[in-house]
Amino acid sequence: MATDAPPPSKTEHRLPSPEEFARVQESAEFGELRRSYRSFAFPLTVAFIAWYLLYVLLSNYAGGFMGTKLFGNINVAFVFGIAQFVTTFLIAWWYARHAAAKLDPKAEAIKTRMEGGA
Repeated sequence: MATDAPPPSKTEHRLPSPEEFARVQESAEFGELRRSYRSFAFPLTVAFIAWYLLYVLLSNYAGGFMGTKLFGNINVAFVFGIAQFVTTFLIAWWYARHAAAKLDPKAEAIKTRMEGGA
C-alpha cells in the first residue's frame, strides 16, 4: 500500500508541559483556530440536522407529497433520500477543503511552536 506520508521521524519531540498547554489554549492564535472551526462546523451541522429532520418529518406526515411521482417510478421521497447522501458527501468534501486551507496551517504552526519550544 503506497502512501504519500513520510515515515515517522526517529528524533524525539519535546513534550510540552501542562502550563505550556494552558498558555497556548489562552492565546489569541488558538482562539482564532477554534473560532474558525466553530464558525464552519456548527452552522453546517445545524443546517444538515434541520435538512435531515425535514426529510424524516415529511416522510412521516406528508406521505402524499413524498409519494408524488416525478418521472417513471421516481418520487419525491426517493429524490430527497438520494439528496441526503449527496449533501453528506458535499459537506465532507467542503469541510476537507476548509480544514486544509484554514485550520491545518494554523494548527501546524501551533504544534510546531509547542514541540520546538519557541
